[in-house]
Order: sequence, then structure tokens, then C-alpha cells
Amino acid sequence: MAADLPDTVADVEALEELLSRPSQALIDDMAALEGDIIILGVGGKVGPCLARMAKRAAPHKRVVGVARFSDQDIKRRLEDWGVETIACDLLDREAVAALPKLPNVVYMAGKKFGTTGGEAFTWAMNAHVPALVGEAFAPSQIVAFSTLCVYPFTDVSGPLCGEDVAPVPVGEYANSCVARERTFQYFSQLHGTPGRLIRLNYAIDLRYGVLYDIANWVYTGQTIDLRAGHANVIWQGDVNSQVLRALHHCETPTRPLNMGGPEQVSVRALALAFGRRFGLTPKFANRESGVGWHNDTSLAARLFGYPDTPLARMIDWTVDWIERDQPHYNLPTHYEARDGSF
Repeated sequence: MAADLPDTVADVEALEELLSRPSQALIDDMAALEGDIIILGVGGKVGPCLARMAKRAAPHKRVVGVARFSDQDIKRRLEDWGVETIACDLLDREAVAALPKLPNVVYMAGKKFGTTGGEAFTWAMNAHVPALVGEAFAPSQIVAFSTLCVYPFTDVSGPLCGEDVAPVPVGEYANSCVARERTFQYFSQLHGTPGRLIRLNYAIDLRYGVLYDIANWVYTGQTIDLRAGHANVIWQGDVNSQVLRALHHCETPTRPLNMGGPEQVSVRALALAFGRRFGLTPKFANRESGVGWHNDTSLAARLFGYPDTPLARMIDWTVDWIERDQPHYNLPTHYEARDGSF
């Protein structure tokens, strides 16, 4: 696949085309998938391109995107791409019950950033909404986004956290994410609803992500804290593809699936690589602790193969994107946070 990837990504339009470009493996899986797809919480950073990818991979299927759509431009773009849209507050029990009960659900709703100071809303979104969805969509199969932050810290030298490692969440956000998982598990057991809980590592979109954070710190002369010395990254387009393909690998009761790149990447090595490209010397503080959120993505690799987009290409794109002052979300990942506060 690397030979099919561009050397540079010209602008946001080209980026979103790339993030939503389906692989042949996804096209084949969508052709074999029975029924249409509904995506709950489609209005965030990731949802629009995932919905567009689903429609591109399966133009014959009905793809429905559900969100509050406070940004009407997102609604318009989805409809331009052939995705049906339904405006819905997922905290509204009656509105959720009225949604079309399509057989394949991708659940993307949740709250992370701004958790500190907004704990009550975070818990409502991450624990209460899954109960409404689990009840309303009992006859469907549900692939739901979760996070690597539910795991305990482990040493980067291994063993890494496999899916059977019990959660040991730190902070309000991670605890609420365990609640989300347990709620989906409860309704899966109660109703026999097949599913998967996607424990996602750090996804890369040139407008945000761990690579953007580190590259931008180098480019602007900011000091990089090395205590979180490694991170697992994966191109957002590969995430979109694997999440949709996970609809073929749902289980009853629902089970976790770690999703990310094949390696734990050194933050120091990334900063030095960006420094060489920018002609700058990175500034560091502290030393690598050796421990952090490190999970084992080998099961996803067996199911889907390695991600199509290699780390080296993501680095090239990030350097070029920053040097040309292309748009970004101004939304740090806080991957370096050690206390679970986001």
C-alpha cells in the first residue's frame, strides 16, 4: 500500500479524501456484510471521514450518521458524500428509541477533552448514553470506541497489556470509559447483542495527534517531557478501516479489541527525527520512566493485517504539513499526562 500513498498531502480536502479512502480488504468485507450501517456520534473529529469511508466502500448500503450537528457544515458535507444524517441528542431516551434500528452500529459518542471540571457530563456521555443505546439497539451488533487508558501502566519492555488484562483506570475519564465498556457488556449479555469494544491507541490525523504534538513542540522550541517515553500511533484512515471491518468480528458477549500500530515508538527518537527535518535541536525535560499505557495490538494485526500507512510516511506528511502552516485543531492529545486528567 505504501507505493499508493502520496508523498505529500496538499490540503484539508486531500487529507479527508485520504482518510476516507477504502482499501480493497474493506470493500470486500463491506460487500459480505449483511445490512446497513448507523454511526452514532458521527459529528466528532473522526466520524465524518469514517462515515464517508463506509459509503465509499459500500455505495449500495444505507449509511446513516447521527449527531447533534451543532456544526451544520459537518451535516452538509456528510450529505454531499451520500451519508444520511439524523439530528439527535443521544442523552434523549425517546430520541434514541426513535432512531432507525439498522443491524450494524458503530458507536463513537463520548467525552474526553475538558473532563476536568465537567465530570458529571463526562459520566453522562460515557456511561448513561451506552445504556440507552444498548437497550434500543439490542437486536443489532455494536462496535464501540473505547481507549487504551482503561489499562494499568506497564513497562514498555513488556509484557504489554493484552485484551484480557483487567482495567485499572486512573482519573475520571478512564473510569468513565470503563463504565462505558461495562454498560455495553451488560446489555450484550442481557440481550445477546454481539459487539466489540475498540481500545484505541493514538490515532494520527495531520491536524492533531501525537506526531503533530511532538513535531509542533520541536518546531516552536517547546520543551518535551520524556516521562511518557513511548507511544503507539496509527493513521486515522487505518483506524476507520479496521473499525468498520470489526463488524465482521463481533462476539457475544462483546469483547475488547486493542487497535493501533505494530510498535511502541520512542518519543525521543520521534523528536530527534523531526529536529533533523526542521534543522532544529529538540529540548527535553526529565527522563523516560519506562512505564505507561502500552497495549498489545497483535490480535488486530491477525484479524486485519498491519496498518497500511507506515510510520515513516506519517512523519513525512507531518513535517510537510507543519512547514506549510496547514490547519490544525489546536487540541493537544495530552498523551504525556500521567494522572489521567484531560
